Amino acid sequence: MPVASDVVVLRYHEIALKGRNRPFFVRRLAEHVERLCADLPVGPVSRASARLLLPLHDPAAWPTARARLGRVFGLANYTLAHEVRLAADPGESLARVGDTVLAHLAGQSVRSFRVATKRSDKRFPLTSPEVNRVLGARIQAATAAPVDLEAAALTVGLDILPGRAFVSLEKVPGAGGLPVGTSGSVLALLSGGIDSPVAAWRMMRRGCRVDFVHFHSVPFLDRTSQEKARELARLLAEWELEAELFFVPFGEVQRQIVVAVPRPLRVVLYRRMMIRIAEVLARQHGAEALVTGESLGQVASQTLGNLAVIGAATVMPILQPLIGMDKSEIAAEAARIGTFETSIIPDQDCCQLFVPRHPSTRADPSAVAAAEERFDVPGLVVQAVARTERVCERFLPRAAEGHPSALGHGA
Repeated sequence: MPVASDVVVLRYHEIALKGRNRPFFVRRLAEHVERLCADLPVGPVSRASARLLLPLHDPAAWPTARARLGRVFGLANYTLAHEVRLAADPGESLARVGDTVLAHLAGQSVRSFRVATKRSDKRFPLTSPEVNRVLGARIQAATAAPVDLEAAALTVGLDILPGRAFVSLEKVPGAGGLPVGTSGSVLALLSGGIDSPVAAWRMMRRGCRVDFVHFHSVPFLDRTSQEKARELARLLAEWELEAELFFVPFGEVQRQIVVAVPRPLRVVLYRRMMIRIAEVLARQHGAEALVTGESLGQVASQTLGNLAVIGAATVMPILQPLIGMDKSEIAAEAARIGTFETSIIPDQDCCQLFVPRHPSTRADPSAVAAAEERFDVPGLVVQAVARTERVCERFLPRAAEGHPSALGHGA
């Protein structure tokens, strides 16, 4: 019986719609997979009929590879498959496929099954339904398991390509979206809360390389918000492999606003100053837009009127991927991507410093402009940027040491 070799079959969906730009997206996807699995016993990524193929030399590495590939944007799904070389005779080819399936089912109890064939090579003489019937009959004869086309306990997948076929017994959902880096670079304002990490993750999923900026109020408050921001950046870097994190000292900016400005306008002015500082950092480091975690109406600064006034502080685009989501939806997504538990750890972030009890929900643009004339806006921006600290978070896989994933960082 021919020996089947193991290969991870990676399927993409949205990328397939990119027309003449498809090679660029596929190349970025392949590069990401290779970097992510560089320390695993795998071969180079190759391409085959709207799929990527990743040879797996040691099946024991599959659990680690399976977990990592789930964080690759651009993948619709992926499977651990067994490659079978096809013969000139279709009957012999299906016999080889059947041998491979039964060899991997040996000793297993199969409650119900179905066969799902995708015949990418239309020259193969049997249609997909015919292949399903032939292969299904053999599996049923060997296992006595019933066929269930709607809710099978086991789905045997078969991809038929020129000269070879891939047999799989599990299909793993991918992260979807577009490969990181295919949609440009953005800078996300990262607080210690639930919303901003989810907003950043959503932009990664749309193909953006995302870096982060965190505003803190040391020495007026302690460093807990910085510690949380660093952990959140570390968690998010697992999805894009590396990211820059900028720590901006914001306490002095807040202090000068408090001295000069009436209470109701302070929150809006804080946000306008954050946007200005973030814009300078973004332009210095090649980002094309800012990302914030606003959800319309969630807090006083996130009314339509205030969002318009805050956004007017910059000419750079501000992307707000959570704008139509409510808090429960955002929290559920944070739990799913792994940032929720860190986000709810108590901390002292700059939003707690000098915050009025009743902030304005509809700041008047002329009143905001008049208030900003009372303090040195350009000077405070320059001062904050000059005092900004930069940290790099990188994914450093160490599977050989027994760590499915690990992250390193450095200034």
